[in-house]
Amino acid sequence: MARVLKQPSSPGGPVELMPGDVALGPTGAQFKTLLGSCVSVILTDPRRTLASMCHIVHVGLPNAENRHNTAYGVAAMHAMFAELRAHGINPQMCEAYVFGGGNMFPQLFRDKHVGNSNVDWVLQYLQTHGVAVLEQSLGGNGYRKVSWTVGPQSPVVETVFPVQVQARTR
Repeated sequence: MARVLKQPSSPGGPVELMPGDVALGPTGAQFKTLLGSCVSVILTDPRRTLASMCHIVHVGLPNAENRHNTAYGVAAMHAMFAELRAHGINPQMCEAYVFGGGNMFPQLFRDKHVGNSNVDWVLQYLQTHGVAVLEQSLGGNGYRKVSWTVGPQSPVVETVFPVQVQARTR
């Protein structure tokens, strides 16, 4: 169930990544996603001419039935690397931005939680493959809204804490 989005669903509009999505776009393409314990990775060539973004849900090894399901970190990263290579970009020359990995249930889990596992796996994967992480916003107890227009500016990350969410619903 790989879902690789190569262009916005509507011309000029942002690509909204849902859990398990992988997107690829040139300079000017807009990506956005919402993260809790999930992790998003953006890989871009240093000139910012092409970038790929994913929304990883699971980092354990998928069973045979899910080996191409990009909700799993291994499949998502493989899809990103393959798309970049298909466009002449060596993923090891890319720069990475990594976001997410929040603890969505801090009242139940204090030390080790799904978000931590996701962050640990992604950072280890990038290090093992020689990909430099330029910027990260990881952990904590909030959700993250991530948006980026492929180009020279850094992604915009807004952290929304559960207290803010509760206040809005009252």
